[in-house]
Order: sequence, then structure tokens, then C-alpha cells
Amino acid sequence: MNLIHHNRKIDLSIFHHLDINLYPLFIAIYEQKSISKAAQMLYVSQSAASHALQRLRQQLQDDLFVRAGAKMLPTPFAEQIYHPISQALFSIQNISQQRQQFDSSMVKTLKIAVHDEIEPIIFPRLIQHFNQLNLDIQFQSFRLDRKTAVADLAAQQIDFVIDLQQNYGDKIQFQTLVQDYYVLCTHQNHITADDFFSAPHIGVSSRREGILLEDIHLSKKKQNRQIFLRCQHYSTALQILEQYPTAMLSIPKGILSHFQIPKKLNVLDYPVDLPILNIGMFWYKDLLENSRHLFLRGEMIKIFT
Repeated sequence: MNLIHHNRKIDLSIFHHLDINLYPLFIAIYEQKSISKAAQMLYVSQSAASHALQRLRQQLQDDLFVRAGAKMLPTPFAEQIYHPISQALFSIQNISQQRQQFDSSMVKTLKIAVHDEIEPIIFPRLIQHFNQLNLDIQFQSFRLDRKTAVADLAAQQIDFVIDLQQNYGDKIQFQTLVQDYYVLCTHQNHITADDFFSAPHIGVSSRREGILLEDIHLSKKKQNRQIFLRCQHYSTALQILEQYPTAMLSIPKGILSHFQIPKKLNVLDYPVDLPILNIGMFWYKDLLENSRHLFLRGEMIKIFT
């Protein structure tokens, strides 16, 4: 028992030679596999992060990370020490947060990446709500890039992604905010399923290529429609639809409500069953218990419930 007690005793004299601030950098580089992304997370310059890594290498007498293409990969020793360091920092964080009283006035920015067509559904209500809380927040809306969304969330370049529900990986959490469904815009007063599949359609997507969401669901039922035009915005699609009496446009009802519908066009129930659209917020899993993030998530849920 005495030996165990002796092994667990903290040698405080060692800490005179240690820089504890280097260890969050180690965790950030390990998880991001990038010095630049780690620097962004810690709000330091890339040069400062590189110099700090050199000091940590000297302190631990190991390279810790080796460059492989664009990534920084951990050495065997770094793999060995990652979990003990992570657990130690987590314990320190918990102790610190126990005594901290979160003050909402500390929130100064809210950065959201959102699809162009979803922004009008979300942002007016979001701005109105937070203004009523009398918080001095700078709001920033960024165009969503799904290819970089996970990295941007992990590096805290953005607080949330607002998008249709989809799989961004096990490091990303999701909460539904709004549900929507497809309707059909057409010159016709009434259509059947046969009319739908025989008509020319306008498709809308910001992506250069790839199957549209509606067609993903239709293809599962072995159904296909004819798309004669693919454009980037629903506003463009509505203008073009007005000129083509035989064409049809599938559009989420919530998005359509933000447009002036031309008098020539009718809005009909969708003639084919499609799933409900879940629109919600995505955030980085490691921020699940973060006080600032908890506050922002809670307020955003209030807005849309």
C-alpha cells in the first residue's frame, strides 16, 4: 500500500520545468491532424503554434507528430499519451467550470453556416429573438460548404451548421429546428402522378453535379422524372417556370413562403409521397457541455419550438 501511495504522489518540483499550456495544443493537433486548424481553435497564430510544438517536443523528447502530405500524424509515443493528457485536461476543465457562473452577456458572436435557400427561414427569427434578449452579438452568416463543414465546426470557425438532416459523421451532433415538405408549382389546376412523371421539371441545387434530393427518394421507388433545367436558386426557377406552361417545380413549402408567387402559377399538393424535410442545427460533439454553446443551443431551440 505504501508503494502504491508513493507512486501516486505528485512531485510538485517537476512543474517548475513544465509548461502546462502546451498540452491543449497537443490535443488540438492530435485531433485536427493540422497545426493551422489547431492554431485556429486556440486563437493563436500558426507561427506561435509551431514554436509551441517545438517546445513541447523538447519537453517530452519526442517528435510527437510527423508530416504526411497535408496531415500531421502522431508518433507511437503521442498515441500512448493522448488519452492520459485528454483525461487530465478534461478533469481540469470540469473543476474550472464548477465555479464559473455563465453570463450570457459574454456571448459576442454567433457564426452560422447555412444554405442560401434556408437562410430566409432561419435568420430573421433568430436575429429577432436574440435582439429581444438585449445581447450585444455580432451575427455572421456564411455560405454552407458541406465539404469543409466538419472541419469548420471542429476548429470553431463556425458555431453551427444549419442544413437538412444528414450524416456529417460521429463527431457531429444534430437537433431538428424546422420541418418542411415539398409542394408543386405548376400552371395546371390539377395533376395526377402520370402528369407529374410525363412533364418537364426544373431542378434546383447549388451543387455542380449529383442527384437532387427529390430524385433520391423517387429513385428508391424506381420512379424517374425529366429535368430539362437545373439551376442554383428557387427564385430563378420560379421566373423560368412562369414562361413554360408545361413545366413543374418541386419546392419546400417553407422556402416558397418567402417568394412572391406569380399569378399564373398554382401551388398543389405533391402527387408522390416524399419524406418530411428536417432542417436543423449541427455542432461539434466536444462542445456538448460547453456553457456558451449550451446557452446558444437552448435559445435556438426556443425560437423554433
